[in-house]
Amino acid sequence: MIRIRRFTNPLQVAGGSHRLVLEGLFLAGKGCMTFVFRVNLLKIVSWIWTVDKERYLKMENRDFYIKLEEVVLMQKTRRGVLLHVDEEKVKLDFIFNDVLRIKVSQGGVFDASPTFAIPQDEFGDVPFTLSRSDEKLQLCSDALRVEVELNPFSIQVLRTNGEAILDPVDEWSYRFLNNAWCVRRRKKEGDVFVGLGEKTGGLNHQGRSLTQWNTDILAPAHDGSVRDDQNPDLTQVPTSNVFDPYYMSINLLYHLPGAQGGAASASFMDNGYEMKYNLSAEGEYEIQAEGGQLTEYIFAGPGIPDILKRFAALTGKMQAPPLWALGHHQCRWFRYPEKEWKALGQTYREKQIPCDGLWLDIDYMDEYRVFTWNTDDFPDITSTLNELKEQGFRAITIIDPGVKYEKGYSVYEEGAERNLFCKTEGGQTYIGEVWPGRTAFPDFVKEEARAWWGRLNAEHVQSGLAGIWNDMNEPATGAQSPYAMRFDRDGANHAHERYHNQYAMLMAMGTYEGMRTAMPNLRTFILSRAGFAGMQRYAANWTGDNCSTWEHLAMSIPMNCNLGLSGHPFVGSDIGGFCGDTQEELLVRWYQYGVFQPFMRNHNCTGNRSQYPWSFGEKAEALIKKAIELRYRLLPYIYTSFMQSAEEGCPVQKPLLYDYQDDENVMNHTTEYLFGSSLLIAPVVEQGAVKREVYLPQGSWYCYHTGVLFNGGESCLVDAPMDTIPVFVKAGAVVPEAEVVESTMRYAPCSLDLKVYLPLSDGSYHSTLFEDDGLTDGFLENRFLKTDFTVIKSGEEYVIELESAGEGFPEHQRKGFHLSFVGGEFPDRKIDFVKGQMRIRL
Repeated sequence: MIRIRRFTNPLQVAGGSHRLVLEGLFLAGKGCMTFVFRVNLLKIVSWIWTVDKERYLKMENRDFYIKLEEVVLMQKTRRGVLLHVDEEKVKLDFIFNDVLRIKVSQGGVFDASPTFAIPQDEFGDVPFTLSRSDEKLQLCSDALRVEVELNPFSIQVLRTNGEAILDPVDEWSYRFLNNAWCVRRRKKEGDVFVGLGEKTGGLNHQGRSLTQWNTDILAPAHDGSVRDDQNPDLTQVPTSNVFDPYYMSINLLYHLPGAQGGAASASFMDNGYEMKYNLSAEGEYEIQAEGGQLTEYIFAGPGIPDILKRFAALTGKMQAPPLWALGHHQCRWFRYPEKEWKALGQTYREKQIPCDGLWLDIDYMDEYRVFTWNTDDFPDITSTLNELKEQGFRAITIIDPGVKYEKGYSVYEEGAERNLFCKTEGGQTYIGEVWPGRTAFPDFVKEEARAWWGRLNAEHVQSGLAGIWNDMNEPATGAQSPYAMRFDRDGANHAHERYHNQYAMLMAMGTYEGMRTAMPNLRTFILSRAGFAGMQRYAANWTGDNCSTWEHLAMSIPMNCNLGLSGHPFVGSDIGGFCGDTQEELLVRWYQYGVFQPFMRNHNCTGNRSQYPWSFGEKAEALIKKAIELRYRLLPYIYTSFMQSAEEGCPVQKPLLYDYQDDENVMNHTTEYLFGSSLLIAPVVEQGAVKREVYLPQGSWYCYHTGVLFNGGESCLVDAPMDTIPVFVKAGAVVPEAEVVESTMRYAPCSLDLKVYLPLSDGSYHSTLFEDDGLTDGFLENRFLKTDFTVIKSGEEYVIELESAGEGFPEHQRKGFHLSFVGGEFPDRKIDFVKGQMRIRL
């Protein structure tokens, strides 16, 4: 594995300069290498377009692929129909009335479990009709119509009103060659494509060609070669803002016809192999897989929330997180001896800067052996962790999958003895090259290997750790090609390509089960770098090794939003950037944005300047502290948003498109987003900016800081001085807030502030507050309080209704609320309310 040691002048295009200069020193095991390159970005773009125009505008030539010709036999099934097409079989199943599954066999055999994304296949029956003519077969639910041409074979999926959802290009419903296959479908120039998990660039993928292959972006290329840093194609420069692929692959693609949005549909390819989505050609797009069967779920929508709800029903929802995981976290790749680590926590407390988590990167281990401690630096780790806990800190350590290949090392010895490591085709233990040198990799496809890994994590956290951080799990194998790594499932020897993209999720699955065993009464927290569809069931994710540049700050917004649309709500980018020396203004602005990321962590690389909140002096420290305190003031709102996400599968950070897909303007504003149900966030992502343009969707919106009212459906230029991040609140919302605390340890506010943002239009407006102990699963046994607020406007009269549900919980201390009103001349008032119903007339 290669990881940045020093990055002296990372990618930056600012102030009208188009020259890119990168200079760096990388570590590669115990050796090192250097690189320097200088290129002109304008010439790059021109060169790419000149020499690559034809490839960009056309599909790759796959005419050599074999097409399925004729349906020769049909059989009705409980959910749909089984077709014999040439020598293959095709199954069409209604999973829900608005979700169709298409499966195509390979060699006449279906794969019952192509991936681990969908944990079960037991779904209720869906009423449908089946009819046939000499030329066509038609299946209909009350939301979908499926038309199958018998000869030549093709599948078209439509809504019952005739709108096409899956519209294949002639003779390209399905083609295959050896282990690969591809499909081609029609699109229009103004169509919008979003989703696909962790993708750089803008929110809309129209016009791009994207790859789904989990990649350690700063390491050698996934084929084992070292990337040519002189390559002028920016998509292959890992520090660029259009590099592809990234760490995490989720094959959920939304398709909205026309730039104005409209009715949305989606496709989920349940396939773990490398996949390519070519959305660049005119009039059509292609989905191609390097292997595995076609198992596709088609979602009718028509709303994006409708699709995501169904996707969550298939792949699962985020587990309710512990409250402390939503706080501010401090991390750095740096060797912290015990004394310095504790001093870091003490500095946070002395400066009264809220912080919940202190993290340790790889240097806490004994020569990078996982599940060990460097006893010279940490002679009594249990005592240290107890001391930090008393100060209100939870501790999290990194765990990589690479196990040092070393006789006498107990973890390696046990894994080898029990045959739990990945093998090569010849039956030898696969060896990669990561931090400890030669490394073996657990075969997480095997259930017994996941259980073993879970036990090791359970033992590791007994020292007093609160969570686990999984890194290098693409899997990153350093200078060694990963393709020799094989996986064992049900006694079969599977190619690396089948499970590469799922490796991180399987690692998290084992870690999760081990943590639940170690802490049966507590919610788990696991952070992962890589992932796959279904990852949200086990872990949060961060967007990996980003850079300290304004471009990377800006690109993290659509990255997080696309992850949210892809079913993964608990995500975030490293505040300040991981690689390179951040600057004062950039750190302040990134913290202001980080306050409104689902996961909030400051993390940077060894060898770079520090980027603690106080690293740039008192002025920057005060601005950063103010931002962090805003996060803690809004914790009741943020926690409620997470609990709604855990219940419904909705994102926490979401693009404007999620709630306003019929608004033709929302695709033009990808550096602003919705956070929870009521807030719109517009971070400053340009150096030197003290104003920014904000587009506010339909309705009325209040400035959070000033209470000034803005009309929706139009753009406005707002002030954004260094001490302010533009935040807007939807009229009609009730936003709960609490007093700022230094940590959520023993968090139990006695009173909450309710800010009521009065609506301008008649109607009913709903908001929610969810309260529980924030640590256990007691809420599943009704130990919670859920308060629903309804603001009713009728003419000049306002009424606020409160209604609670749940039995409460022992730690609860709140006796009532303090109400304040924005948008009307009404005095503040205090109310005693915990349970029951209340009606307040203003």
